[in-house]
Amino acid sequence: MKIIIPMAGRGSRLRPQTLTVPKPLIPIAGKPIVQRIVEDFNASFPNAIEEIAFVIGDFGAAVEKQLEEIAALVGARCSLYRQEQPLGPAHAIWCARESLDGECLVVFADTLFKADFRFDLQEDGVIWVQKVDNPSSFGVVTTDANHYIQAFVEKPQEFVSDKAIVGIYYFRDGQNFRQEVDYLISNNILDKGEFQITSVLENMKNRNTRFRSAEIDEWLDCGNKDNVLLTNRRMLELKSGVENLIDPSVRTENAIIIPPCYIGPDTFISNSVIGPFVSIGANCQVEHAIIQDSLVQNDSTLRKVMFSNSMIGNQAQCQGRLQEWSIGDFTVAQQ
Repeated sequence: MKIIIPMAGRGSRLRPQTLTVPKPLIPIAGKPIVQRIVEDFNASFPNAIEEIAFVIGDFGAAVEKQLEEIAALVGARCSLYRQEQPLGPAHAIWCARESLDGECLVVFADTLFKADFRFDLQEDGVIWVQKVDNPSSFGVVTTDANHYIQAFVEKPQEFVSDKAIVGIYYFRDGQNFRQEVDYLISNNILDKGEFQITSVLENMKNRNTRFRSAEIDEWLDCGNKDNVLLTNRRMLELKSGVENLIDPSVRTENAIIIPPCYIGPDTFISNSVIGPFVSIGANCQVEHAIIQDSLVQNDSTLRKVMFSNSMIGNQAQCQGRLQEWSIGDFTVAQQ
């Protein structure tokens, strides 16, 4: 099995957190979004993941090294491809065309999911969906009584279906999928100004590829600050008792931790109340603080603070009593 993960987007709706870190590497309950995606699929498949191909932007050597480490966690080879221009989801996949052969899974690293990802590997293809209230904002599918897909429609302006494609696709024959993507790009077939994966899938279906739909239980959005915090909250709930959320090296002094919380290695917390639903990264210093429903990344210092519904970046320094913060990396904030 090969996994293709397009993640070259800028994540502009999540700024300032994404000014220095790409959105798929934002930590949720202590692990980057893309790492959680990789680990979930690795736990679901009966076959080994042999390669993970990441489609990235100009993110720098540190990000590339981190992606290589994530692939190594599941024993997979790491391939890195560059998407120079944002020309649509099918174009992002096309950038990794050299890795499209054999059994392939394409997963967009914008969201997290709660689902049973076990399925019949002998299916031509599987497309994961969820019912939504506003299908005009998504690619959608129509299906027959046996859940085989009859049509793919990109962002329909009139109601066609409420089964939205969530960004997870399985192809038993990756080479066939690659040929269809090549055809789309070579013939400059655009839909709403971009190369759409729904165009590829519709063409494959018309050439007798049978796609089965599979529904996910929960679709956890990571598109903006509030949604990231809701996803962090839900992931803490799901992983409490499953993962060791508080590292053994964490030191506390006159501190109350209200679960579920994630606290990373070598963080020190004193004279504070933390939680519930707080994630604090590694090597942080937290003193005289009251924090709820928030996400703090690594190497940050928080003193005399009281806040909730906030995101704090890496190597930030915060002091003062504000109700809500959104602070990027290397920021000094005082009140």
